[in-house]
Amino acid sequence: MVVKGEESDKILELFLKIGLDERTARNTIANNKVTANLTSVILEAALTDGCDRTIGNLLYTVATKYPANALKHRPKLLEYVVSSKIKTPAQLEASFSFLSNVASEDYKQKEFEEACGVGVEVSLEELTQTVNEIFEENKAAILERRYRMNVGELLGSIRKKHPWADPKIAKQLVDAKMYELLGERTAADDEKPSKKKEKKEKPAKVESKAVVVDTPAQPSEEELNPFSIFPAPEDNIKVHTEVFFSNGSVLRCCNSRERLEKHLKVTGGRVFTRFPPEPNGYLHIGHAKVSSIDNSFSGVQTLYNDCSNAITISQAMFVDFGLAKERGGCCYLRYDDTNPEAEKKEYITHIEEIVQWMGWEPFKISYTSDYFQDLYELAVELIRRGHAYVDHQTPEEIKEYREKKMNSPWRDRPITESLKLFDDMKRGLIEEGKATLRMKQDMQSDNFNMYDLIAYRIKFTPHPHAGDKWCIYPSYDYAHCIVDSLENITHSLCTLEFETRRASYYWLLHVLDLYQPYVWEYSRLNVTNTVMSKRKLNYIVTNKYVDGWDDPRLMTLAGLRRRGVTSTAINSFVRGIGITRSDCSMIRMDRLEYHIREELNKTAPRVLAVLHPLKVVITNLESGSVLDLDAKKWPDAQTDDTSAFYKVPFSNVVYIERSDFRMKDSKDYYGLAPGKSALLRYAFSIKCTDVILADDKETVLEIRAEYDPSKKSKPKGVLHWVAEPSPGSEPLKVEVRLFDKLFNSENPAELDDWLADLNPNSKVVVPAAYAVPSLWNAAIGDTFQFERLGYFTVDKDSTARKLIFNRTVTLKDPYGKAAK
Repeated sequence: MVVKGEESDKILELFLKIGLDERTARNTIANNKVTANLTSVILEAALTDGCDRTIGNLLYTVATKYPANALKHRPKLLEYVVSSKIKTPAQLEASFSFLSNVASEDYKQKEFEEACGVGVEVSLEELTQTVNEIFEENKAAILERRYRMNVGELLGSIRKKHPWADPKIAKQLVDAKMYELLGERTAADDEKPSKKKEKKEKPAKVESKAVVVDTPAQPSEEELNPFSIFPAPEDNIKVHTEVFFSNGSVLRCCNSRERLEKHLKVTGGRVFTRFPPEPNGYLHIGHAKVSSIDNSFSGVQTLYNDCSNAITISQAMFVDFGLAKERGGCCYLRYDDTNPEAEKKEYITHIEEIVQWMGWEPFKISYTSDYFQDLYELAVELIRRGHAYVDHQTPEEIKEYREKKMNSPWRDRPITESLKLFDDMKRGLIEEGKATLRMKQDMQSDNFNMYDLIAYRIKFTPHPHAGDKWCIYPSYDYAHCIVDSLENITHSLCTLEFETRRASYYWLLHVLDLYQPYVWEYSRLNVTNTVMSKRKLNYIVTNKYVDGWDDPRLMTLAGLRRRGVTSTAINSFVRGIGITRSDCSMIRMDRLEYHIREELNKTAPRVLAVLHPLKVVITNLESGSVLDLDAKKWPDAQTDDTSAFYKVPFSNVVYIERSDFRMKDSKDYYGLAPGKSALLRYAFSIKCTDVILADDKETVLEIRAEYDPSKKSKPKGVLHWVAEPSPGSEPLKVEVRLFDKLFNSENPAELDDWLADLNPNSKVVVPAAYAVPSLWNAAIGDTFQFERLGYFTVDKDSTARKLIFNRTVTLKDPYGKAAK
C-alpha cells in the first residue's frame, strides 16, 4: 500500500528527526519496504523524538541491511547502537555477520561484544604508530610510485591491525604521512605511466560496463551525507596544509585563534561557500577548461586566460550549494570576472538561470570585480611588504626563465620603484604587455605554481561589470584566494588539478595577514561519449556540428534541460558519484541515464504514440464508428481515480509501429504477422487477415485485420497504437527527434582526430509520427513516456501548428546490451 497524504507527512517528519536529509527521506518513503523497516527500527529504538545524525545513519543501515533470519535479536542490537557501544559502520557490519550466523538461536553476550569490537578504543597514538610502521614497511614502493601508490592497500593494512579504528582518522593520518614523505603533489604525479615511449598513454579508466545502480535502500554513511567529510568552521585553527620552500623552511597554514574568532563573529559560525563560474561560456555537466600553464609555462596572456577556475559545474553546484544547505550556511554565486575580453552579459544571465533551474538559491550574487579596489590596495600593500614587483619580461622570457628556474632581472628592484610603476600601470601610462605585477614567491621551489605568479596585467579593455574605470586586471591566482577571504568563505572547494595551487593560495593570504579558508579538492566529473573541453565544445558549436549551446546532444546543462533531463536527476546522479579525490576515471553515460529514468518514471505520464506508422484497417468494425477508451497515465492507477486516466479514440483505422509487423512469424516474436493475433494496449486483440503490398511485392502498404469485441482472446504480444479520431481524419501528427550519444568512443578527447569520431546518427528526425489527441495541448518542456518507446519532451522549436518532441532517454539501456 502506497503511503499518502497526512500519513506520508508524519513519516517524513519522523525520518527527518533522525538526521536523514529531505531527499533521502522522500526517496525512502517511495520504497514501501524500507519505509516499514525504518519506522519499525525507530520505534524499537524508542527514538521517535529524534537523535543525532550519526545514530540515525546507523538506524538506516539496520533498516536496510539487517539479516532477516535474526529479527529476534534486533531490539538488543539497537540498544547497543543507541548507547553508542556500537558506533561505526564496521562494528555494525560485524554485528550483522555474527547475528546472521546465530539466526534465531541464543548467544553469549561476551562473544557478541568481542566479535563487534564493543569497548575497543584505538588511541591516536596507537593509530599513528601503526601508520608509521606500515609506511616504513612500504617506503620503497611509496617513494617509487609516489602519489600513484594505491592508498587503499595501506588503509587495508591498517584495518587488519585495528579493525575498529575510525577510518576517517586513519585516512587523515595516511594523507599527512604521504605529504610528509613526498611533499607537494607535482604534475609528474598526475601523468599516467607508459610502458614504451612510442606508445600513447592509456585512455582514462572507464567504469565497469555494467550499469551502476545507486539504490537508496543500502547507502553508506557518506552516501547518506557526503558532506560529513568536511570540518566545522570552528576547526579552522588546525594546520591543514604545509607549504615547503627551497630554503628548507615550511609554512604551516592555519589561522591564529584571534583571527578565527574574528571570522566566526562575522559569520556567526555558519558555513560560507562560493560557486565561482567564469562568465565566458555555457555551463555543462562536467565543465573543465584545460590549463596549459602547468606544462608549457606560456606567456602572460596564456597564463591569465588559462588560470580561470576549472570546475565540474553540476558537481561544483552540488558541493558548494549542498554543503552550505546541509550545514545551514550560505553560498555565494560569485562571478570570476577578471578577464574583460572573454566575458559577456549573455553568459551571466545564462548562469543565473541555470543555477536557479538546478534548484539552488544563492545567498548573494557577487563579482570578483566588486572587489577591484580592495584587490588593488592589497597589491600595493604586497609591494610595500616586499612580496611583489613590477616586471618587464615578455611572455617568451617568462617561459624561458621559469623553465630554467631563473629570477627575473627586475625581481629585486627597489620597493619604491615598483610602487611608482604599478601606479603608472593603473593610470594607463604603460603600454599593454609591457609590464606585469608579479608575486615574489620561490623560483627554486619544486612547485611550479610558486614561480612568481602574475598578480596584475594591463588590458585597455572596458569591463562588462566594472565599466572603463580600470586598465589593469588581477589574475585568478591573485584574486581568487583574496576574495575568498574577504567574503569569509569557510570552505574553498575546487577540483584536483588545483591541488598544486594550494601553496600559492596560502602563501598569499599568509603574507597579507588575511583569514585563511579551508581548501579541499575533489575529482572532476567526466562522462563517456562526449567532450568536456570548452575549446572543443566551442569548436563544434561555432562550426555547426551541433545546433547551438543548448543542443540536446551536448552535456551543457542547457542542452540537458532542453532534452528533458530534470535537475533532480542530475543532482541525484552527482550525489550518487559522491565527493571523492580519486581522479582519472570516467563515468559511463549509462549511470546518468539510470537516474534520468528513475526520475521520469515517477513524473512522466504515459501516452500512446507511433513513430513509424503502419495502417491497419479493422474490417469487422463499422466505418465511422469511434469508441472512447480509457488509457492509464500511470501504470499503478486505481480505477476510482479518474484523473489518472485519459481518453483515446478507437476506430476501424488504427496505426501500429511498422517494426511490430512481420510477414514471417517465429516462436520468439510477439508482434503481428499474417494469421496471428496481438493485443492493442487498452483496447482489443486484433488478428491479421490480409496484407496489402506495393508493386515491389515486398513493401507493406496496409494490413487488414479483425478485432475481438468480446476480449476473450489473450495473445501474448501487446502493441502500442494510434487511431483515426474520426473517419478519414489523420491522427495528431508530430515531429520526433531521436538523440543518441554524440561520439562513438567512450573517451573521444584522447583521439588525435576526435571530430572523425562524431556519431552520424546522434540525431535522427522522424518528421511524421502519430500521437493521441490528448497531446495537442502539451506545452514546451512537458515530458511524457511514449509507451514502449521511451521518454520524450516537447522542444522549444514547437509551433502552434506542429509539436516537436525530443527523446530524452530510451526505456532500457541500449549500450549495456551491446556490451554483452
